[in-house]
Order: sequence, then structure tokens, then C-alpha cells
Amino acid sequence: MPTKRDFLSVTGLSPDETLALLQRARDTKLAEPENLGKPLSGKSVAILFDKPSLRTRVSFQVGIQELGGYSVFLGQQEVGLGNREPVSDVAKVLSGYVDCIVARISDHGLIAGLAEHASVPVVNALSDVEHPCQIMADLLTIYEHKSKLEGLTLAYVGDGNNVARSLCLALPAMGMNFNIASPQGYNLDEDSVATARSRANGGGQVRTMTEPEDAVAGADVVYTDVWASMGQEAETQVRQSAFDGYTVDPELMTKANAGALFMHDMPAHYGEEVTPGMLEHPQSVAFPQAHNRLHAQKAILEFFLAGK
Repeated sequence: MPTKRDFLSVTGLSPDETLALLQRARDTKLAEPENLGKPLSGKSVAILFDKPSLRTRVSFQVGIQELGGYSVFLGQQEVGLGNREPVSDVAKVLSGYVDCIVARISDHGLIAGLAEHASVPVVNALSDVEHPCQIMADLLTIYEHKSKLEGLTLAYVGDGNNVARSLCLALPAMGMNFNIASPQGYNLDEDSVATARSRANGGGQVRTMTEPEDAVAGADVVYTDVWASMGQEAETQVRQSAFDGYTVDPELMTKANAGALFMHDMPAHYGEEVTPGMLEHPQSVAFPQAHNRLHAQKAILEFFLAGK
């Protein structure tokens, strides 16, 4: 049996593998359903969540079904990962039932523990450290609209959170430039920036700054996310003050290159990181970006379950 692989970080895929997955996602998205086959026929996938989700849960469950597989959803009440049962026990038990574990868990250490003890692939559907499946959908969206990745510049405006970290780690390896503008104290960590720079390929660069206008200047894609992520609700007022001036609006979009895309991984907090109506802006691809979660994750599941 081949050695199992996990998808905990965007760094778990080489640039060539990333491109191959994006092309597979694009091909299957455009293909007629009857021509796709059922690559997950006979496969079962556990979907293990400790926080609610719209896009992640629906896209994974629909994708698994479309690939011919079966999914079982397990919420916090059923498992209580690390509390009701040790992570190692959960991983070993599930490995005897299913062919893959998709985990959306607040604590990245718990997902790493699942991967360590499970004998089946573990896919990170979101943690406090990274959101690799989201970034695969983002790259697919950019590729669809720009017909390339290499040489493009993405400007991220906002908190140096899990989405920002995965973008930073993924884009330079694909030959893209990554600019991030965050207020002091909310910057992306230096280790992630250093790792991203070490992975740079084809001239991809990482630039950190504080002014949104500086980051957006010359950008082909402008991306933002919520100021206070799930679990940070107690910090909302402090963050609203700290991020004053970091709202992406039509005026900021004029500082980017002509035809620049606007992206947001959603859900959006209108009046904070975006103005009302920004997701419907003529340059916005936020809804196609959300829909591409389905297609990117189907390619991910097919890749990581292949040969099992």
C-alpha cells in the first residue's frame, strides 16, 4: 500500500502538483457529469468539524457525493476532539471506518495529531494556522480569470491570519508576488514570511507593509478577510479600531491595475473589511471563488485518496 499523504498545509504540495490539481479541477468543472466517472466509488470520508461552516461543509459533502463517495458528518457534540476522547483514539478508530478524514478544527495541533495517528489521509479544511483548501480554490479562480499565475501580484489587506498565511506560503511558489498590508501588531509572522520567500519560484516576491494603498498599487488581485475571525469575537472592538482605514472599497480598487480582481473568502462583515455591495462590485469574483471550493476540493480528494 502506498504511504499515505496528508494535506495539512499548502506546502504539502509541490508547485507541479499544485498546477496539476488546478488543471484537474478546471477540467472536471467544464466536463459533462457523465464523463467524469466516480473516482471515490466505495470510499467513505469522515467530515469532522468543531465550528460551523456554510461553504466548507456543503462543498465537501456535495463534492464527495459527486465523486461517488459517502460522507459522514461529525460535529463537536459527537466527538469532542481532545476532550471527550484523546485525538489518538479518534484517529485510530476513524481509520478503521473511513478512507479519509476532512477536519475543520480550531486548533491546528489537533489536526496534526489526527494526521500523526491516522492511517488514512487527513485533509485540513481549516485551522487557526492555515486554510489550504480555500487557497486552492483561490488559485483556481485567479487562473480562470487571468489565464496564468506566474508574474501576477496579489495584494492582501487585513489581518495576518490563517488565510493570509496560506496565501503567503502558496503564491510565491507559483511565481506570484504577495503583498500584505496589516496594522502594527496584526502582521503575518516572520517565520511564515521567511518560509514563503524560501519557496519562491519564478521571481515570486513577498512584501510586507502597513499602508493598504502601497500594497494595492500595481496589484492584479486585491484580497481581504474579516478583521476578527471565529473565536476572536471578544477582540472585535479593539480590532475595529486597529483596522480603521483597512476597508476595501471601490476607491481602493482604483489603485490596483486595470482589470484587477477583488476576492474575499467569505463570510463578509460589511462596514468593516468591505463596504456594502463590494462582493457585487464589477471586479469582484467572490461568488465564483466560493463556488470553486467544490471543484478544487474534488481534485484534492481524488489526489489524496488515489491508490488507497
